[in-house]
Amino acid sequence: MKTDAPPAIADVPDDVLDSLQRLGLLEDSSEPRFTPLPGGVSSDIWRVDTGDRVICVKRALARLKVSADWQAPVERNAYEAAWIETAAAVVPEAVPALLAQDAKAGLIAMTYLEPESHPSWKAKLRLGNAQTSDAEAVAARVAAIHAATAGRDDVAERFASDDIFYAIRLEPYLETVARAHPEAARILREIIARTASTQMALVHGDVSPKNILLGPRGPVFLDAECAWYGDPAFDLAFCLNHLLLKCLWMPQASSKFLDCFDALARTYLAAVDWEAPSGLEGRAAPLLAGLFLARVDGKSPVEYITEEGDKERVRRVALELLRSPATRLVAVRDTWAEELGP
Repeated sequence: MKTDAPPAIADVPDDVLDSLQRLGLLEDSSEPRFTPLPGGVSSDIWRVDTGDRVICVKRALARLKVSADWQAPVERNAYEAAWIETAAAVVPEAVPALLAQDAKAGLIAMTYLEPESHPSWKAKLRLGNAQTSDAEAVAARVAAIHAATAGRDDVAERFASDDIFYAIRLEPYLETVARAHPEAARILREIIARTASTQMALVHGDVSPKNILLGPRGPVFLDAECAWYGDPAFDLAFCLNHLLLKCLWMPQASSKFLDCFDALARTYLAAVDWEAPSGLEGRAAPLLAGLFLARVDGKSPVEYITEEGDKERVRRVALELLRSPATRLVAVRDTWAEELGP
């Protein structure tokens, strides 16, 4: 993972320094070194070297770093901390250790995981290194967290973050494309309503390869600020969507990405025991089509699909799948594979 040059401490926002000092995280160093880390569009993230330890500090932004006007409550940072704590009780190896939290400042501190020992899944995929074993491991851990939290009133009460999930996921992705594509607005809004009203398990909300580190003890999940007690089909569809889109990023590895799609879907659905797997798949397939469209026409388009011809391919397949909604994930996969050709 490449980083920028460490800034002078004077360049770090005062409220971040104040928070870290208040939390007692800078006591081991008179001159902590801050290194900005790439962290997507929703947060500022730093590697902080403090004496003999290294930590990761993340602060949620009220206005996300995209061209569209996309704002979200900074209290989502508290839900991320809560997700880490809840997931750690299920699969301790699946999360970084949470060191401290300042809910008022919208800031959390975690252990820093070195990229040499914990490369991101996205970095591996960028090299065409798409292994079904990685997809299976990701699916197994996501399903384990869903299974352990399904039907639990205490978890539902802790993650009653419906408004935040709408603001950072349903509106910028699905509602935005419903406005952009009136011909698909009815089905997209049905998908939004169904997703918003399904309250079954703890959802991460951003299960993307960039947020998954492949460590020596298995996948580690980052960036759970969209955490919500809702429809587990969202996490499945969100992750599968990236595997489809990456076929345009690395065309020479598209067959491997589709194999990973199959492995992830198969492993996850085999672990579903809190409801009928067919019911969850029936929600995930049309949701996947909507998210597929959203990553070219929503508020957060993927950065690697830049050619208009490629965007049109995504639109063509997504709109076809929305006109005649699929109930099986393999139908989405096969329609995209046919578009890609031999």
